[in-house]
Amino acid sequence: MLFLEDSSYFYLVNDHEKYMQRCLQLAKNGLGSTYPNPLVGSVIVYNNKIIGEGWHYRAGQPHAEVLAIASVTDPHVLPEATLYVNLEPCSHFGKTPPCANLIIEKGIKKVVIGTEDPNTKVAGQGIQRLKGSGCEVSVGILSTECNKLNKRFFTFQNKKRPYIYLKWAQTLDGFIAPKERDGQTPVWITSNNSRQWVHKMRAEEQAILVGTNTVLEDNPCLTTRDWEGSSPLRVVLDRSLKIPTTARVFDDAASTLVLTEQVVEIKSHATYERINFASDLAQQICDILYRYGIQSLIVEGGSQTLQTFMDSGLWDEAKVFTGNTIFAQGIAAPKFDGKLLYEETLEGDLLQHFKNPAH
Repeated sequence: MLFLEDSSYFYLVNDHEKYMQRCLQLAKNGLGSTYPNPLVGSVIVYNNKIIGEGWHYRAGQPHAEVLAIASVTDPHVLPEATLYVNLEPCSHFGKTPPCANLIIEKGIKKVVIGTEDPNTKVAGQGIQRLKGSGCEVSVGILSTECNKLNKRFFTFQNKKRPYIYLKWAQTLDGFIAPKERDGQTPVWITSNNSRQWVHKMRAEEQAILVGTNTVLEDNPCLTTRDWEGSSPLRVVLDRSLKIPTTARVFDDAASTLVLTEQVVEIKSHATYERINFASDLAQQICDILYRYGIQSLIVEGGSQTLQTFMDSGLWDEAKVFTGNTIFAQGIAAPKFDGKLLYEETLEGDLLQHFKNPAH
């Protein structure tokens, strides 16, 4: 068994990882509800036993470290305990006081951190504050897993854009829409189970994007009707303002942002932003969503919209559903160079998970 030396004491690496893994499990509970904050979990260990734990529920509410400390029934043991947290404790005043200050105030002398916070308001300052107060700080335990958990937050902070998912459903013969709809709106390719999976995904991400033709042909709601959770911001491309205000994307089930080339007077049913459709469309969309504070985006269609992001290289993951359906002819599914991560079956459908090989 390996040992990691830090200052004047030793840690079992396996123990570090065990408790950090628990931090990650706790942090995942906040997926979809903590924006714009990251996902954070924390545990407090005394005599090789977890005596306190917590995770961040949503922005404006107590952070994970605060809840973990508050859950300890005997605070007198805190100076002899170790606090674990998957992301560097904050060091600035926001909607809540700095967690680093509370850790110091409670006399906790050993802190184990998964990864440094890239936010310029923190960016190592929390670690330095803890060390400056005499805390023994270890950083980098399960750092790969910690970075992956907060991939949305890290991409937003480091790349100044949302973390981007491409998502579409295709038939066994490679079409995303039929040539003739015969009055069907929309035309379903996948099972109810797959559609529920998509609604779960929507509840976890901040925004969802579709093009004009998708709205005109399918009249989608783009909400989380089949899953508990908040619906994402609906982002609609409408270059010439062809979409009628009676479309479902303009109902009050969720907020809607329309990107257009037209000058639009203030309207109550949606927010409008002007954009140049002839130049670097994907990058412009990313820039606008960054300005809106959007950390994650699902690009759901149609084919031209998906291809725009593929051609620009501005995507991180793709979720491709293949239903047990054949169209024979229609609109072909996008072709792209994605690295297959894994695949699974959902009620007869095949779901493949890809990543951008360039990232």
